[in-house]
Amino acid sequence: MRFPIVLFDLDGTLVDSGPIILASYRHATRSVLALDVPDAELMALVGGPGLVEQMRRFSEERTEELVRVYRAHNEPLHAGLLAFPGIEDALRALKAQGRRLGVVTAKRKPTVELAFAAVRIGDLFDVLVGSEDTERHKPEPEPILRALDLLGASAGDAAYVGDSPYDISAARAAGVHAIWVSWGGIHDEQRILEGERPDAIVHTAEELLAAL
Repeated sequence: MRFPIVLFDLDGTLVDSGPIILASYRHATRSVLALDVPDAELMALVGGPGLVEQMRRFSEERTEELVRVYRAHNEPLHAGLLAFPGIEDALRALKAQGRRLGVVTAKRKPTVELAFAAVRIGDLFDVLVGSEDTERHKPEPEPILRALDLLGASAGDAAYVGDSPYDISAARAAGVHAIWVSWGGIHDEQRILEGERPDAIVHTAEELLAAL
């Protein structure tokens, strides 16, 4: 087995949350700042330094209000989340092979649990690292290294699967195999190809299993 440890990002990788993230960003920036920010600008930071830092980019003075309004809008929308096609079967196949799985995300753990209440895959993971578990966040390697530490695993035994440039940068900095998935709809494939140099790019859950 090439990678006995497989770690995953959540948004845009396991669950199709891009639309609700965008809707909540629009709501917060319009309600609090009366701004119509282009969609590409709203989504550019998703998957990276976490919601507080993302909102700070729009307004240092009103960051707390932006975060509060975003969460109030966003959290109820998790009830309608779906996994991407083939993901649940792929996760169960990896577990059946004896792999240990984990989620490493910029989300807070309570918000992850909202996602897992809608998409019943939480029981498949041996470890969950959320934004509250490390001081520094993706693209820094600390969240991935924290997951490896909790699993008692080494970087050479692990792959990290994500949809953002921050995922690939964090994986490479942590020394794990970096796999980028194209189905998230949040980040542009051309940017990944030109800048991030993942070890593998996959377009379907079947391709992901083959890459692992």
